[in-house]
Amino acid sequence: MLITHTAALVTGGASGLGAATAETLAAAGSAVYAVDLPSALDDAALVDGVTYVAADVTDGAQVQWAVDQAVAGGVPLRTVVSCAGIAPSMRILGRSGPHDLDVFARVVQVNLCGTFNVMTLGAAAMAATAPDESGQRGVVVNTASIAAYDGQVGQAAYAASKGGVVSLTLAAARDLASQGIRVCTIAPGVIDTPMLSSVSEGFRQALADGVPFPPRLGTPAEYARLVTMIVEHDYLNGETIRMDGALRMAPR
Repeated sequence: MLITHTAALVTGGASGLGAATAETLAAAGSAVYAVDLPSALDDAALVDGVTYVAADVTDGAQVQWAVDQAVAGGVPLRTVVSCAGIAPSMRILGRSGPHDLDVFARVVQVNLCGTFNVMTLGAAAMAATAPDESGQRGVVVNTASIAAYDGQVGQAAYAASKGGVVSLTLAAARDLASQGIRVCTIAPGVIDTPMLSSVSEGFRQALADGVPFPPRLGTPAEYARLVTMIVEHDYLNGETIRMDGALRMAPR
């Protein structure tokens, strides 16, 4: 599927994976709408060709408004990428007691329900467009994590939410096949994003050393290149792709 002369909606677009994806898709000729919380957009490094839209992925009305902005741009919405997510750490039984249920629910609400919300409303807009010569109307790329498979100590909520995204992938691809919409998921490993900005250089190096090859942190640009490859590769559908340098996470 072509990227040029189409529109793309990217959540979590103010930083990290989302920002890199928005920039890469814009450079490839897409009219990109980067969605994030207002507070995140205040600190975003603005990129030419990207329109920034304030919305909470867990709010149906706000996401619909963001989708409407993309649809109103005059070119068909063909790409929806969900990068928005949160990753608090908490043990099921920790020093302060049992895992807070509200924290668990919030992680699932943002990472899984937010992804579903964006995919569903984006797919509805795609389904209303005329298909291309191959019968395609669009591609949804969701973001999981290798924690879906290798959840570490303190990652119960995060791993559960990302495992839900993985399980959603094939069912969503089958649901949307009749509309000419493909669905794939990327499960990144240890990526050099703002989530790692607060840790020490020694800890970052230890993370990098644990990756079999190449022994380094992944980059948001590599994630973005994989997104473009999925969009352009018409036979990729219903698949979760690990992007992790063959890393399999230890318990901690």
